[in-house]
Amino acid sequence: MLIIPVKDGENIDRALKRYKRKFDRTKTMKTLRDNKQFSKPSITKRAQVIKAKYVQRLRTNEEQG
Repeated sequence: MLIIPVKDGENIDRALKRYKRKFDRTKTMKTLRDNKQFSKPSITKRAQVIKAKYVQRLRTNEEQG
């Protein structure tokens, strides 16, 4: 549960913006979407390995040139 204290005289748009930012940082929607459909552990591990290879390739290319 997210609690956003609203100060006296604070604009509601600013409070909504703080709420949305806090909501995104907690990754609530990401976990809900991930739990919507089951994926095998081997598939999730394979996706992590592929992503790690991609990031590593980007970093080595950045260092070289």
